[in-house]
Amino acid sequence: MQTADTIESDLKTLIVDALALEDIEPAEIETDAPLFVEGLGLDSIDALELAVVLEESYGVKIDDDPERNQVIFASVRNLAEFVRQNRAK
Repeated sequence: MQTADTIESDLKTLIVDALALEDIEPAEIETDAPLFVEGLGLDSIDALELAVVLEESYGVKIDDDPERNQVIFASVRNLAEFVRQNRAK
């Protein structure tokens, strides 16, 4: 079973690779920093791309619930917690 730190590290790499972020290394992403607007400055298209990659990589399904998704995608820590709680066993 992956530890919280491992999942968070993996997610940082996944974000950089999936979104082809050229100006940032995974280690530079702060675990608790916002992913949207300030922070990494991701947008709704990035969220859709991430949702697809998370489903492919971890078997998690992200529903069309804007309020819940805002919480899930708030930070790498929140994403990691969502993955831990919802990943396909």
